[in-house]
Amino acid sequence: MAYTTFDSGGMGRIVRRRIMEDVKWLLKRCGFLILILLIVVIAGMICWGRLHTEEKKVAEEVWEPPVEIEDSETVTEEENDTETSIDSAYWFIPQSSDCLISEEEKEQLQNMVLSAAESVKEIYKDVIITDAANYSSGVSEFTSEQRKEVAEQLGKAGLVSTEEDTNMQNHEKIETFYADYLNGQDSMVTVFEVHRDGLIGAVTFIYRKEQLQTYYIGVRWNEGGMPEIQGTSVSNVAEIKLTEKGYFIYAYEYVIAHASLRQYWRIEPLPEDCRKLTQEYISGLSYVNYNVLVKNWDSSNVEDILMPCMYEDIYRIYTGENLKTENWKIPAEEYERIMTTYFPVSVEQLREHCGYDKDSNSYEYEMIYASPYPPFGEVVDYTENADGTLTLIVDGVWPDYNSDLAFRNTVVVQPFEDGTFRYLSNSIEQIELELPPIAKSQQR
Repeated sequence: MAYTTFDSGGMGRIVRRRIMEDVKWLLKRCGFLILILLIVVIAGMICWGRLHTEEKKVAEEVWEPPVEIEDSETVTEEENDTETSIDSAYWFIPQSSDCLISEEEKEQLQNMVLSAAESVKEIYKDVIITDAANYSSGVSEFTSEQRKEVAEQLGKAGLVSTEEDTNMQNHEKIETFYADYLNGQDSMVTVFEVHRDGLIGAVTFIYRKEQLQTYYIGVRWNEGGMPEIQGTSVSNVAEIKLTEKGYFIYAYEYVIAHASLRQYWRIEPLPEDCRKLTQEYISGLSYVNYNVLVKNWDSSNVEDILMPCMYEDIYRIYTGENLKTENWKIPAEEYERIMTTYFPVSVEQLREHCGYDKDSNSYEYEMIYASPYPPFGEVVDYTENADGTLTLIVDGVWPDYNSDLAFRNTVVVQPFEDGTFRYLSNSIEQIELELPPIAKSQQR
């Protein structure tokens, strides 16, 4: 006798009818005892369903303690009121019920943003952005070269524009806005940001009545490269800071759970050679998951930094792809070839410190767990040495703690003709903030 499955919220009419028919059949065939057993079984199934649902609900909820920024508050997405469609990603940005600018000014800003988007629509006409109305699930064919082209074309029109791999255009307007803010003078500035998927966000910073806000306008693209307003949001800003090196760092009054404490842009240009060196040698490394950047080391004590989890990032630097494993194992030949290329280590050292399993001739995969608010490094200077090595001066930037020079690294690398390279040494100096704690291995 088979029953249709049902959830803990109740049974459908078909299920109830089927059970009643089965009950009548059992009464005729087996009597009262079987009926009691059947009731017990059904009650147990319902209770189990409710328990399973509650366990699933608890498992899906991730709690993190709130982090305060002066008088700011931490809120969840559900607590926000919004004037934008729920299909827009920006409905997750904390909202304010009062806006410092008028409805007329909002309309003027929206018209200006649409006009700017119209000016770059030729770049988008043959681009596929699937389900662009839903930012989180959009699939885009937009390339970094296209993002750069959009940002530079907006810049040529006199607009402040940026994307992650391009220096900000017309950054002087942010400097003027910040100077007005320090002088207590009302001011506004709009920044166009080209996101990875090709969507454009226009953030207008407003300082008025001794208050700070942002008015955000999201632009999405319809077929043929036609732009339209995706949504808008008004957010109170708790603080802004323009650092000496040229980072514009700001914090919302309400901090979204699981989001960064502060947002930022580098507005002062980073020299193109330093940008390329950063992307090639530093961007793939972590300050918090392992110890390559937070300990002083060279070939004489390289064993001190060997940890199984570091392989995941080194593999990504080598291949440009995310690591995939079979049964949480990495073949020893692959592991040792890549690690002995990128560090001055021997196979024996790797097998002693990185979880080698002799029986399977493999290394156990140790997952890197995401750390909130990590710092990142950028190359600000370098020296080409006579022996072909490079000495990189790397500043540790930690925007979530308002620092663009938390610490400074000196990293020596040895490039090879095939495009690979080797990290030879690292030294680090604490400057504005304490160093992140030394990471510890977390093998399964």
